[in-house]
Amino acid sequence: MKVRWGILLSAVVAVGVMLTGCSSRAVREAREVIAVADSLRAEGVAYTDSVTMAEAYNTLGKWQYLYPTDYARACYYYGRLLRNNDDPVAAMQVFINATHTNTRDYHILARTYSNMGSICHLASEYQLAYDMYSRSADLFLKNGDIILYYCLRSDMAFECAKQGKQNRVYTILDSMPEPNFDRQLLVKNVEAHLILCKYLHKYDSVLYYADSISKLNGESPMQLISMAQAFCHLHQYDSATDYAQRTMASSSELFNLNNALYILIHCDSINNGYKVYGLSAERADIQKQIEIRQGKLSQAVQLLEQDLGRRPDMRWLYAVVGIILFVLAIGILYYIWRKRKQHHKLIIEVQEKKQEQNIIEDSINNLSLLQTEKRKQIIEEVESVCHQFHDPNNIRKDLRWNDYEIMCSIVNFRMFGIVDQLHAYSLSEKEIRLCLLVLFQASTKQMVDLLPYAQSGLGKLKYTTARKLGTNTSNLRIFLLSMMK
Repeated sequence: MKVRWGILLSAVVAVGVMLTGCSSRAVREAREVIAVADSLRAEGVAYTDSVTMAEAYNTLGKWQYLYPTDYARACYYYGRLLRNNDDPVAAMQVFINATHTNTRDYHILARTYSNMGSICHLASEYQLAYDMYSRSADLFLKNGDIILYYCLRSDMAFECAKQGKQNRVYTILDSMPEPNFDRQLLVKNVEAHLILCKYLHKYDSVLYYADSISKLNGESPMQLISMAQAFCHLHQYDSATDYAQRTMASSSELFNLNNALYILIHCDSINNGYKVYGLSAERADIQKQIEIRQGKLSQAVQLLEQDLGRRPDMRWLYAVVGIILFVLAIGILYYIWRKRKQHHKLIIEVQEKKQEQNIIEDSINNLSLLQTEKRKQIIEEVESVCHQFHDPNNIRKDLRWNDYEIMCSIVNFRMFGIVDQLHAYSLSEKEIRLCLLVLFQASTKQMVDLLPYAQSGLGKLKYTTARKLGTNTSNLRIFLLSMMK
């Protein structure tokens, strides 16, 4: 029996070693493919072997929890290949998988969100594209890729321009630094202005910005078709036809071709030409291709919307919360047991100390009686001192009222340091004099004469002084008497 268990255990170990060796080799080869793709991207070249990249993607997908960053990069590169091969649905799913990894490579995540935004843009989902570009920009900024961050901010402005959000476009562009240090960023900013002017039907401005783009970056299909559309709306049909033909010659993008054919058909019909039917047939074929393409893009956007609206998997959270509650319950029960055990011990200690406490309480009561008698004696002495100063002349003469420093010394000496205690409350000289007059039970007329202070503002002065001392005007004198030691 022991021999059989030994053989079974050896077989399990052998199978485990074999699987581990195979998986390690496969993962190593997949990571080498990703490293090559990284180096090509750094050189500005795209990885083109879709079969090899698909193998690397599938291999790393099985080990994504051990290699989350490599898997995220594989998702990005494989998604780019699928997108270039006109499969936006599969590309979007692969990009979504990258966003679900635990990678800390913010640069690759930012590029992934940027590609997701591009697919949404092609599907004319401009708000969703804006959201994806916004996530990408935040990740680029978090990673310290400043130029790429501003490029994505420009893409966000572009999406707002597509929606006609004029104020939002200007807000984004005004928040950016001068783009002169990067030509690509400058071109993106000009393109955002061009699209906004096209949306607002400002075709003279469209021509101006399109000309600016050609000076900065040479002719591009986007710039050519924009000029063709602007000239067509300005009824300059010869120029519109010329730029539409140049767009047809320089671009293979379906949307650009479709717009160029529309302009050619429109201008040819106005000029009573004979190419309308041929151009219309060609445009019809392109529109069918666009419908097929838009259908794929719509499915890709639906995948993204479903992922964004999907509730997160809470099973792990529930498990963690359950464990915490269980441990907490055990801790509470242990705490109760310890408390019950300590309770009996405390009863004995309390009984032993009760007699000591009674003795201490008797001592405290005797001391309190002595302190109360002393307090009464002090208050009587203070009252006798205060009684001497009902006459203003006595105050002026005996306390040297007009000399504040000497007056403070005399009062401190005769009234148990009352002025020093009042200084602790940050009272002004006039407020301290008022407190002394309240102690002396001076009349309102005497207070107005000795402070001196206007009678109309005397009540407010009493209120602010009492508030600083933490009492009210009716209890001000009682509070001052309680300060005597």
